Amino acid sequence: MRSLLISLISFLVFSGCNNKNYSQLPRYQTSDNSNIPNYKNLYYWAAHPDKADPSDSIPKPLRKSFEKEGLVDVFFLHPTTLTDKEKPEWNANIQDVELNIKTDFSAILYQASVFNEKTNVYAPRYRQAHYRAFTTADKPAAAIALDTAYADVRNAFIYYLEHFNNNKPIIIASHSQGTKHAVRLMKEFFDDKPLYNKLVCAYIIGLPVKENEFKAILPCSDPTKTGCFVSWRSYEKGYEGEAYISREKFNAVNINPLTMRNDSAYAPAKNNQGGMLRNFNKLRPGLSDAQSHGNILWVSKPKFFGNIFLNFKNYHIVDYNLFYSNIREDVGKRIGYFWKQ
Repeated sequence: MRSLLISLISFLVFSGCNNKNYSQLPRYQTSDNSNIPNYKNLYYWAAHPDKADPSDSIPKPLRKSFEKEGLVDVFFLHPTTLTDKEKPEWNANIQDVELNIKTDFSAILYQASVFNEKTNVYAPRYRQAHYRAFTTADKPAAAIALDTAYADVRNAFIYYLEHFNNNKPIIIASHSQGTKHAVRLMKEFFDDKPLYNKLVCAYIIGLPVKENEFKAILPCSDPTKTGCFVSWRSYEKGYEGEAYISREKFNAVNINPLTMRNDSAYAPAKNNQGGMLRNFNKLRPGLSDAQSHGNILWVSKPKFFGNIFLNFKNYHIVDYNLFYSNIREDVGKRIGYFWKQ
């Protein structure tokens, strides 16, 4: 599966970026050589309102209607980008320029940018665990790697609360490894805690989240709810998912991103306002349909010229891309309902 995901990343994301020398840009330069992030320094933020970064990007079709608001914050945790099997380390080097570029022009561009119209986007760099932490038989080593990553996430969030939040409402957003840390963060800081009152919604996507994962934070039953969470994992329609999914002994929350409802109703492709493939500036209405199926989301093969060559069944890497415009609209609506409530 790992090789398939890396190939799909290359096809969908990086082909347009390989010839640019991003390492010369200020955000990839620092005089601090420490491998422990200092969140006072903007270098250690992949996205931050006080710096130009890929989360500021707006797909071309949406630029004319773009009206920036900043009364709500998003704290975004990016997925695993440390996937090179030749790298022996369990955790990312925070000074790894190549890895930081890879993160910024994949997850920060294609995922964090979903939120940029209605919110201020904060996305910390953290010593993410290597992909092998999710596949290894060495569970103690994996746990240490994930704990190291979470320690950075926690420190970044505390710094954010103390220096940047200024009592604004908060959206937690994440994908894949980021979701693992987001769930832990929400339990520590939001679930049945005073900070829960500031939670607009959590978009914790790409890993299974149990229906009863939290004490007070419930799955979003429909698009009008706030203080709740949405989650899904995308696979080609008819596919039952990886072998481990069949062994799951729990019910995972599986919100349909085209309706934002927690049910199994089919949502046709006409409900898809615009997804994207590798071209960030080309939104494709009707790119895919969606229907919840047990613990996973079924998606018919995306509709685009050349899709006959798309042989992947696991659409994990495009959990956000496929439903970009629908997620973006949902963010605005939930913020509106939050203020009304």
